[in-house]
Amino acid sequence: MDTSHRIAVACLLGPTASGKTAAALAFAAKRPAEIVSVDSALVYREMDIGTAKPTPDERARVPHHLIDIRKPTEAYSAADFRADALQAIGEIVARGRVPLLVGGTMLYYKALTQGLNDLPSADPEVRASLEEQAAREGWPALHSRLAGVDPITAARLAPNDAQRIQRALEVFMLTGQPMSALLAAPERKDDGLPYRFVPIALEPSDRAVLHARIEQRFDAMLEAGFVDEVKRLRARGDLDPNLPSMRCVGYRQVWEYLDGAIDYATMRDKGIFATRQLCKRQLTWLRSMPERVVIDCCASNATEDAVAAIEAVLAGNEPQ
Repeated sequence: MDTSHRIAVACLLGPTASGKTAAALAFAAKRPAEIVSVDSALVYREMDIGTAKPTPDERARVPHHLIDIRKPTEAYSAADFRADALQAIGEIVARGRVPLLVGGTMLYYKALTQGLNDLPSADPEVRASLEEQAAREGWPALHSRLAGVDPITAARLAPNDAQRIQRALEVFMLTGQPMSALLAAPERKDDGLPYRFVPIALEPSDRAVLHARIEQRFDAMLEAGFVDEVKRLRARGDLDPNLPSMRCVGYRQVWEYLDGAIDYATMRDKGIFATRQLCKRQLTWLRSMPERVVIDCCASNATEDAVAAIEAVLAGNEPQ
């Protein structure tokens, strides 16, 4: 399909604490918009404080999609997101309203806009084997092993990033190829999509400003009852720290604190550090997109600039 005839869809992307929600709500106050979340943590029910989920009031003012659609025991993949997001966008457009994608899970955005690579599905036996090895040797040892077969992937992962180390080793064991090579292969793009996705990136001109915001927001979460939220989740009895939901930044650190493995101050410091590391990964993804429109999230008028950028994207849908 000729891209000039595709519907332009603005995608407001950015690292955590960059002001995406404020900008999205400001835009929705001016236009009949509906927000499609691009966030792997917001899909889970009962996880509100630690995910900085939009408040009930915010969700009442503007329709939100792909929030609270999974139990914390359930998995949700990039393929699931792509299918759900395309359905939501189609329904929003059919209602004559404006879809606005908002979030920071860059893998979801990549899956939506570039298609999905032919990575193998999870294999329970391989995963169980890797978990047994990790229990004996520790995840840093498996990280070293990964560096020997897939140095590109290993270089972007922390030595204790169990979920991603396990997946990268699993892919290599199932295919005999490094995951980095498979991800670099041409994706299966669907050129029949009637949309043209335009990324608008909220990025900091001063990383220290964003780091300060992250610290303030984590403290605000703790003050709002984040620890009690994780206590309630643990009390369900069907969750464990290896589930994707409980591996979300912040949740794993609070879980560790409630296990008695670390004290409160250490939990806070580790939570803030992990959030900053997430921010760094998100910015790396964003800066690999030369087509993005960059907005300085540290500027005093960042919200207004983001709204103007969204309006400019949508202006491309108007008859010339």
